[in-house]
Amino acid sequence: MKIKKNDNVIIISGKDKGKEGKVITTFRETDKVIVEGLNTVKKHVKPQQKGQAGEVVEKAMPMHVSNVALIDPKTKKPTRIGYEMKDGKKVRIAKKSGQTV
Repeated sequence: MKIKKNDNVIIISGKDKGKEGKVITTFRETDKVIVEGLNTVKKHVKPQQKGQAGEVVEKAMPMHVSNVALIDPKTKKPTRIGYEMKDGKKVRIAKKSGQTV
């Protein structure tokens, strides 16, 4: 997976299309990511103790990595990711500007 934690991404499909956010978590085994504040659902939670009220909680749900694109640090537009060898290390680069991510 080319998207990593703390990357700034833009949603390219779905109900939040066009919105930007930061990746909180990645799930490599299912190729899904959670983006901060996006793809939220309302979850009804039962009361845990006597006398406590139930509540409705908004929760960010995972989305497939194909629905997000990395934001190019130079042009601030969506870009694909490539790899290059620099000083014996493999680094990620933005395809549009060629800048390291």
